Amino acid sequence: MFTGIVQGVATIGSITDAKGIRTIDIEFPEGFCQDLEIGASIAIDGVCLTVTDCPTDTRVSFDVMLQSLNVTTLGDYAPGAAVNAERAAKDGAEIGGHPLSGHVDFTATIGEIDRREDNFRLQINVDPRWMRYLFPKGYIAVNGASLTMAAVDKKQGWFDVWLIPETLRMTSIGKKSVGDKLNIEIERQTQVVVDTIRDTIEDNLGALTPLFERVLQEQGVDINALGVSTTDKRNN
Repeated sequence: MFTGIVQGVATIGSITDAKGIRTIDIEFPEGFCQDLEIGASIAIDGVCLTVTDCPTDTRVSFDVMLQSLNVTTLGDYAPGAAVNAERAAKDGAEIGGHPLSGHVDFTATIGEIDRREDNFRLQINVDPRWMRYLFPKGYIAVNGASLTMAAVDKKQGWFDVWLIPETLRMTSIGKKSVGDKLNIEIERQTQVVVDTIRDTIEDNLGALTPLFERVLQEQGVDINALGVSTTDKRNN
C-alpha cells in the first residue's frame, strides 16, 4: 500500500527489452534506497513495481510486464525522464494523502495548465467511462500523488486539481506539458459505492434504468452521486 505522498523525484536510467519484459533502471535521490531489499515495492509515477536488483546505493532495477506498459505511461518513458517515487507504507505509517494500491486504472491527458504566481492548476481530460467515479472534493491519484479534485465537468469529461508549491517541489508534475499523459488511480471506496449503487438500481429497475437516468439528468442529478459522501477532504 502507498499513501500518495511522493517522497522524491527519480530519473529513468537504462531501458532494455527482452521476451516481453522491460527492465528499467532508475536513479533515486541519496538516502531514498536505505535498507531497500529485492522484492520490495516502490510506486513509480503511481505504478507499483517490484525491486529486482540494487546495483548501487541509489540505482534500482525493475521488471515491467507488457500489461503494465500498455495501461500506464511507463511504456512511453525514455532515459532521463523524471518520475515520482514513493516506497511502500510501513505498518502504522501516517496516511498523509489517501490509501493507494499502485494499480493504475487508466491514463488521462493534460488539457490545460494555468500558472498564476504560486498557484498551479491542471485540467485533466478523462475518457467518459471513468467520469462516474470523479466528484468535486474527492481524492484522485495523479502520477502517484494524492490530490483533491477542485472541479469536475462530467459532460465535458475533465477534472482539475490545484497544486501547492510544496507538491510542485516534491513531484515531477510541474514539469509536464499540455498533451502529456498521466497515470490515474481512482479512490477505491468511491468506486465501490458508485458501482454498488448502479448495480442496485439496475437490479431493481432493469430495462427502466436508462429512463431513470434521463429523468435524473433532466433534474440536474447525477445517478452516480446518489448516496456518495460529499465530505470535504484535504486540499493539496
